[in-house]
Amino acid sequence: MKVSICWFRRDLRLKDNTALHMALANDSAVLPLFIFDSDILKELPADDARLSFIHAEISSMDVELTKKGSSFLTKHGSPLEIWEEILKEYDVEAVYMNKDYEPYALKRDKEVAAFLSKKGIQFHPCKDQVIFEENEVLKNDGKPYTIYTPFKNKWLSQFDQNEHLPLKDSNFENLYQTNIDLLNLENLGFTKSSIIVKPFTLEEVAEYEIMRNFPAKDGTSYLSPHLRFGTVSVRQIIQKLKSNDAVFLSELIWREFFMQILFHFPRVVSESFRPKYDTIKWRNNTQDFNRWCEGETGYPMVDAGMRQLNQTGYMHNRVRMVVASFLCKHLLIDWRWGEAYFAKKLLDYDLSANNGNWQWAAGTGCDAAPYFRIFNPIEQLKKFDKDLIYTRKWVRNLNEFSYPQPMVDHKGARERALSTYKEGINSYTG
Repeated sequence: MKVSICWFRRDLRLKDNTALHMALANDSAVLPLFIFDSDILKELPADDARLSFIHAEISSMDVELTKKGSSFLTKHGSPLEIWEEILKEYDVEAVYMNKDYEPYALKRDKEVAAFLSKKGIQFHPCKDQVIFEENEVLKNDGKPYTIYTPFKNKWLSQFDQNEHLPLKDSNFENLYQTNIDLLNLENLGFTKSSIIVKPFTLEEVAEYEIMRNFPAKDGTSYLSPHLRFGTVSVRQIIQKLKSNDAVFLSELIWREFFMQILFHFPRVVSESFRPKYDTIKWRNNTQDFNRWCEGETGYPMVDAGMRQLNQTGYMHNRVRMVVASFLCKHLLIDWRWGEAYFAKKLLDYDLSANNGNWQWAAGTGCDAAPYFRIFNPIEQLKKFDKDLIYTRKWVRNLNEFSYPQPMVDHKGARERALSTYKEGINSYTG
């Protein structure tokens, strides 16, 4: 019996899923597949919260598939080797998948597409995780935007909500009838994490512009992990927004802006977007870095953010800017160190956004804050958490002898950062 395979990756839902919808509209029976990629998993701790979340979502989807007489095929290994194995087990006619625009994913999908093509198997990549992908919002000369506001304006001018509505319910009668046991976390060499991904809410969206800067309000949507792993589609979210939710919509556009930056300029993974900033002589003091990681800097808002991150996998957006600026500017530690630490800890870790935001904070990226803009963590605390509600929640020893003195003086650290950045930029000869 010929089958089509829908290969799930960062699109963990059965509704409004473009690849699944397209596959089910075909004549052959559709077998859902998820590959636990060993090339990715080998970098993760045994109790990684994101993997626990992925597995829980797949398990939930599998329950729904079982009600329809089908189930997930789950595999563990290197994708190309897994596809060789699958073709020995099934007579595959076509493969459907939703596009992923990160460098590793592009390389992986190119290799798999070439392999399937040699076997005469149709390969159908679908646009799903974005409204506009890499070459759909370009400048008039056909080049990619590197400044957010013009990108946003072009995005909005091209956007017609009627063209980007959620897909109608798919015809699940075309599912391949089977009953396959899911791989469990233990099969993969992992254990369930105690950190939980919260359900998202759009109740606070109307107040987002006001609330987003005050971490004690907890007015965020907790949407980002769900968009990252595709438990909801961006089409569904935008459909629920109202005309006065422009600031929240801007955050979704930032997401697509950073995605297209990463696609067109993949060197940003390891290099500054603006090369002249790669000449900065970072101090890169390991002891200082460890104190930052552990939330022991002596600056309450910085420490609250890092402790929240370490305990929950979340950090408030305003606080992310403060802790990132502190690492790069006050401690003169390479933004790549901070980016890598966030990549290990953040539940909503997304390479393009993480890279883009760290380079923004460090002043090295496209459309970045200028290098001489240095957040004062004391003033940020007074302005956005003056009653210390957020800070005391995470820094329990704030008024105890165990809480450290500030590890650097703000004024001195600021002057050191300015001179170091200037020296680095002036030495650039490229």
